[in-house]
Amino acid sequence: MTVSPSLISVDREAEFLADWAVHSRFGAVEGTNGVDRQAASAADGQQRKWFEDLLVKHGFSVHRDAIGNQFGLLELVPGAPYVLTGSHMDSQPTAGRFDGAYGVMSSAHACFAVADELRADPSKAKFNLAVVNWFNEEGSRFKPSMMGSNVFTGKAELEAALTTRDAAGTTVAEALDAIGERGDFTVPEIASYAEIHVQQGRSMEEDGVTIGLVNATWAAHKYEFKVTGAQAHSGSTLMADRQDALLGAARLVVAARELVDDFEPGALHTACGQLTVYPNSPVVVASEVSLLLDLRSPSAEVIASAHEKLMSTIAQVSEDDRVEIEIVAEHSWDQNPYSEDGVELARSAANDLGLTSAKVMTVAGHDSTNMKDEVPTVMLFIPSVDGVSHSLQEFTKDEDLVSGLHHLTEVVRRLAAGALA
Repeated sequence: MTVSPSLISVDREAEFLADWAVHSRFGAVEGTNGVDRQAASAADGQQRKWFEDLLVKHGFSVHRDAIGNQFGLLELVPGAPYVLTGSHMDSQPTAGRFDGAYGVMSSAHACFAVADELRADPSKAKFNLAVVNWFNEEGSRFKPSMMGSNVFTGKAELEAALTTRDAAGTTVAEALDAIGERGDFTVPEIASYAEIHVQQGRSMEEDGVTIGLVNATWAAHKYEFKVTGAQAHSGSTLMADRQDALLGAARLVVAARELVDDFEPGALHTACGQLTVYPNSPVVVASEVSLLLDLRSPSAEVIASAHEKLMSTIAQVSEDDRVEIEIVAEHSWDQNPYSEDGVELARSAANDLGLTSAKVMTVAGHDSTNMKDEVPTVMLFIPSVDGVSHSLQEFTKDEDLVSGLHHLTEVVRRLAAGALA
């Protein structure tokens, strides 16, 4: 096999890793390799300002749209659409430094390299280049997740998103204004989109694969439940008289885990990631609990079956514990393929660079799951050590970071030349 030359030289590799090291300091959790930079927090504002300076240094103009998505644009072909590439820089409350941020930083450096080539030979350019840092992908501070790309693609209303409040009562609009990151920019036409991410699973590491070619998303169904009972004294109230909202919520937590055992191993993932208890006092029977629960599967049929079983459990818990269980919000999507043409472009690029690759599905949601419904989209993974994610222990090796940068650069190079158009 003849290996194609890469636009990423040894010097460019070193520059990328140096910028990566600097960026990893924003919101760093002392004594760990992780970060805490939730959407529109002070740490998020700091990293955004630093990232703007980096983009401007390389000749890009920086803009924000009305939901706080941050764009770096470079016009090479006047009036032409843009190849957009990126991910997100916000994190969970305590998380790894790779999730999302690697995709933004590698996208920027990929575009820097392609831009230099196209400036030297403008005849190679059909489209312009753009980098994006999507707002609130994680959904940890403001629900739901993927807020920025949801609004950008018209899947969520701007005003509803801007008036969403965090646990402290701060709205998205107020939080963005506090860090100066709400704008009014209207993004030009997008020709295609590319995103790279750490896998958040261990199959690639186990299989010895360097580049994951994401060919489909798992199906998912996410719920926000409100369990309502009656507040009472936790010592004196007779057990038979209690309407314990926390007990009802706890039964749902257990039921979600037991649902997994009704299906083939690996067919269903479930989780209860957040409970908010009121009044949350040591001597009071809880009167209200908010509970977030999600179902994920590669099969839409499994999700539908799990949903029905869950609804049956809810009815039983409501009757047995004399509590009301309400679905306050829910969000779902089916198993959804990525473009085969995009997968093949990525496979060809990996092959030409001498990088091992394989098709892989994504269990987690990404902004590309919104973008692929709008424009030709390529989604890529690099290995994550032991599959650890949303954790301070999350880690990906430098050699995999660099291999992913080489590969994404080649993908962006081909997209800018008109591939998938």
